Parts: sequence; C-alpha cells; structure tokens
Amino acid sequence: MKVLVVYCHPSHNSFTYQVREAFLKGLSDAGHEYIISDLYEMKFNPVFSENEYLREAFYDLSASIPEDVIAEQDKINNSDAIAFIYPDFWTDAPALLAGWFQRVWTYGFAYGDNRTMKTLDKAIFLVTMGGCLKDKHRIEQVEAMKTVMLGDRISDRAKETEFVVFDEMTRGYGNDGNRDSNTEKFVKEAYSYGYNF
Repeated sequence: MKVLVVYCHPSHNSFTYQVREAFLKGLSDAGHEYIISDLYEMKFNPVFSENEYLREAFYDLSASIPEDVIAEQDKINNSDAIAFIYPDFWTDAPALLAGWFQRVWTYGFAYGDNRTMKTLDKAIFLVTMGGCLKDKHRIEQVEAMKTVMLGDRISDRAKETEFVVFDEMTRGYGNDGNRDSNTEKFVKEAYSYGYNF
C-alpha cells in the first residue's frame, strides 16, 4: 500500500515527531511505501488567497489552482491511503494543517458533482494531546475533533477511518512520570499502527 503521511509539528524535539518516526518505521517494516508532506519543513502556505476564495465561492472550475495545491492533490491521487500526524492545539489541528485542508480540498477535487479525488482505502489520524482522556471535557473535545476530521474533512473520501489520541503527554503540571511511561508505550503503539496498516 502507498501511504501519504501529512505531518504537522513545528519541532523535531517533540513526542509527535517520535510518533511519526515510529509509524513510518512500522510502514517500512511491513513493506508499505510512503511519501511525507511535512507541512512545516515544506513551508506550506496555509493562507487562502482571494483568488482561491472566489474559485470556491462561485464553484468556478475555470479558475486556476495554485501549483502547491495541485502537488498535494497529486500526492493524494497517487496514494492508497492517508495518515495525519499532529498535536492537539486548543482542540484543533495546528493552523498549517487547517489551512492545508482549506486549500487542498478544492471544488472539483474533494467536493462537487464530479470530483476527481479518489476514494482512499483508509484515513488514519494520530493525534498527540497534553490532557488526560479520563477527564470528561477531554473526551468531549476529542469527539468534537472527530466530528470535524472524520465527519466533515474525510467523510466518504475514505472507505475506512481511524482516529487515535495519545494523551497525557504534557510536560510539567505534575505529569512528567506519566509522560515518561506513556512515551515508550505510545511509540510502540504508533509503530503497530504503521506495521498493521
């Protein structure tokens, strides 16, 4: 299987980066191919331009699509599945990833009567979180994130979806012991998600 991995974190000095590396190793060890869109490394522009807005607002297929967007769309259509790896920032993805969806999910590609985006076999989200999923409000936040990512952004664009949260990964706040023990456990899980993809 060929997997597009959309990775969004500003630092390699992070647990999210460890999740990425473990997941990629799992994919490789299982014989899968992958390509990475590292949005920070690429300096992906998340800002929706006026021309892009007008194309979408008026469903104008004759209007041009920027080259960086076409490149991401080609990566999707040349893949069998997609994986998103990112941290939870205030119950949302980082701004770069939100902007990636806004710009890449264009009319005629991701939506519309004759969309050209292929239906992927699978979409998985590997999300890191500082908070604890034993807390009711954190559970509610994750459900809200699932509604956005699985219900709206993926919807029927993938045959199978999965949303994984690695919680209690904050530094400080009396959580350092949990973070240390969770890191080892979660890195193994991330590897398994890649290997069993």
